[in-house]
Amino acid sequence: MTHTKLAIIGSGPSGYTAAIYAARAMLQPVLFAGIQSGGQLMNTTDIENYPGFKDGVDGPQLMLTMREQAQRFGSDIQDKYVVAVDFSQRPFKLWTTLPSSIPFDVYEKAKPAERVELMKTIRTQEPEWTADSAIISTGATSIMLGVPGEDLFWGRGVSTCAVCDAAFYKEKNTYVIGGGDSAMEDTLALIKFAKSVTILHRRDAFRASKIMQDRVLKHPKVKVKWNTVVEEVLGSQQVEKIRIKENGVVSEVPADGVFIAIGHTPQTSIFQDQIQLDEHGYLVTRQSASKVGLELAEKAINDKGLLDFPSMTSVEGVFGAGDVVDVRYKQAVTAAGQGCAAALDAERWLEAR
Repeated sequence: MTHTKLAIIGSGPSGYTAAIYAARAMLQPVLFAGIQSGGQLMNTTDIENYPGFKDGVDGPQLMLTMREQAQRFGSDIQDKYVVAVDFSQRPFKLWTTLPSSIPFDVYEKAKPAERVELMKTIRTQEPEWTADSAIISTGATSIMLGVPGEDLFWGRGVSTCAVCDAAFYKEKNTYVIGGGDSAMEDTLALIKFAKSVTILHRRDAFRASKIMQDRVLKHPKVKVKWNTVVEEVLGSQQVEKIRIKENGVVSEVPADGVFIAIGHTPQTSIFQDQIQLDEHGYLVTRQSASKVGLELAEKAINDKGLLDFPSMTSVEGVFGAGDVVDVRYKQAVTAAGQGCAAALDAERWLEAR
């Protein structure tokens, strides 16, 4: 069993930035990056809105650079998954190996309730690590359509972030899939650049807020196809068209870009019986943009009227950063900022103890 002052669970912009700040504060953090480290930016090619790169930067290269920077200052990066935690008392316990009775594919595919039961078995083993504090930066994954072609053309016409990629579609014909606020936001980002934006929605009415619907539906560039689903993304080197089913009728339409905006899944399954999550599964901190986050914050106002340790979760000594917390922005730069804040909070909390 190995002990650390600070365990950072998850990589990506938030995890790596937290590691950089924590290492510079001489906390000697251990970052558990997983086997596929780097987060969602590992699937992104050109990033043009991250400050400091006037010509843009390749997503995997940015993550590799952040990783190397964290290591330069002394962060111990472990390419292992944390498969279970125990936050019930300090020092916190972390497990990174499964017992022989639980195959990894069974663990990985387990539903939330099943995962809880599996973790009970895992916790009967001796933990590999203990920690005085922890930062959770496990991120979130975009919900995909599950249709042929979307994986093949990922980054070559298929995207889940119009705010990130809209500028690449100047005078192009684009499609947004979804009907919530995220779909409306993606549409509004695209209309500044694209020749046309067509929203495909599987129902006959949007779920988005009225004000967002009004902004979108009044715009001359925007069209809507109701009761419509995508069946396949087609092309050669990049997206050229999509096969859709509209009111039961199948057809193929030309397309330069397909933006999937049907939601995100926060990666919090290993924390569900250990820490407070909101109704959508996001980690709740004292600065979460939600009612439960506000309730947590109200309990942490100090005698000067200020909020103590804004990135702290419902468990004293556990902090959250990045897309696992962020229900609104989901940008690399905001994730990095939250990672910085979480590391500073962890440092000050440890000093206060």
